[in-house]
Amino acid sequence: MTLGNKIAWDDTVLPFQLDNADIRGRLVRLDGVLDQVLRQHDYPAVIEALVSEMSLLTALIGQTIKLKWKLSLQVRGDGPARLIATDYYGPGKEGEPARIRGYASYDADRLTDADPFSQIGKGYFAVLIDQGPDTQPYQGITPIAGGSLAACAEAYFAQSEQLPTRFSLRHGRAQSPGEAEHWRAGGIMLQHMPKASPFVKPAEDDSADPRLLESADLLDGDDAENWTRANALLDTVEEIELIGPHLPPTDLLVRLFNEESPRVFDPQTMQFGCTCSAERVRTSLSIYSAKDIATMTTDDGTVTADCQFCGAHYVFDPASLGFEAKAKGDDAGA
Repeated sequence: MTLGNKIAWDDTVLPFQLDNADIRGRLVRLDGVLDQVLRQHDYPAVIEALVSEMSLLTALIGQTIKLKWKLSLQVRGDGPARLIATDYYGPGKEGEPARIRGYASYDADRLTDADPFSQIGKGYFAVLIDQGPDTQPYQGITPIAGGSLAACAEAYFAQSEQLPTRFSLRHGRAQSPGEAEHWRAGGIMLQHMPKASPFVKPAEDDSADPRLLESADLLDGDDAENWTRANALLDTVEEIELIGPHLPPTDLLVRLFNEESPRVFDPQTMQFGCTCSAERVRTSLSIYSAKDIATMTTDDGTVTADCQFCGAHYVFDPASLGFEAKAKGDDAGA
C-alpha cells in the first residue's frame, strides 16, 4: 500500500516501517471497539482511563505478533485498581478482523481522584501468548514502573525481548455535531528491528535490585542516533492528530516521519469480541462434584454465571454440571 492511499481507520491498526531508521511501527485507532469494551461496565473515570490505555497497548502489541490465537495483557496491583485484563484474538482467516475485549476489577471505596496509574500501586505487568492447543503458552512479567501502562510495556520489551520500544497513546470522550458522546482513542508504537539489538550495555546500578533495562541500554552508534531521531519526531505528535476524525493515518505518518521514508502495509481491522459460551462455562465447572455444585445452586434451583468481559448471563440446570452430571440440560444465556 502506498502512502497516497486513504483508508478508513476507525478500529484499525496500520503497520508501517521507517526504512531510513530501521524501525517498524503500528498506528492504531479504537473508537467503536473501545466504546463496546467500556459500555459493558459502569467504570469510574480513572478505571476507564486504565482500560482505554490497556486496550490500545493490546491492539498495537497483538498486531506485531504472528498470532494464531490469543494475546493477553494483565496488570495486577495492590492499589484500588486490582486487575486490568485485556485479550486480543488474532484473525481466524485472512481478511477477518481481530477481536479485543477488556475487564477491570477494582475497590471503589479506595479509588481517589489522583492520576489513574497511581491507582495500581505495586504489582506487575504481564504479557501472555497462547498459540492454541498443543502449544506451550508464553508468559513474561515486569514490575509496575515508569508512571504509565505504556512505560510498563516499554520496560517489558526492553527487559524480556531486548527490543527498544516506544508508545505514544491518547484517549478521551468526544462529541461531534449531531452525534452522541463516544470514546475516541489512538496511538503509535515504534520498535527497533530485532537484528538491531545484538548486545546490552551494563546497567550502572549493580545492586541486588538493579534498575530495569531501557531502550538506551540496547542501542549504540547509528542505531542509537536513528532511534533518538525517530522518538524526537514522535514527540511532536498532537492529541488531535491521534484521535481526531479527519486526518488519515497515512497523512499523519508523512507529517511525522517524512524524512525516514515511511512505508505502510495492509491494515488490520478490529472489533469487540468475546469467546465466552455456555459450553466453556460448563467445561470450567466439570471439575466439581455434585456436592460442590449444590453449594453454587441458587434458591430457584439453578446455577448462574456471568462473563466479566461482555456481561453475558448463563443459567444452568445443576444436574447437568460437574463430573457427576446426570442430565445434559438446556442452557440459557442472555
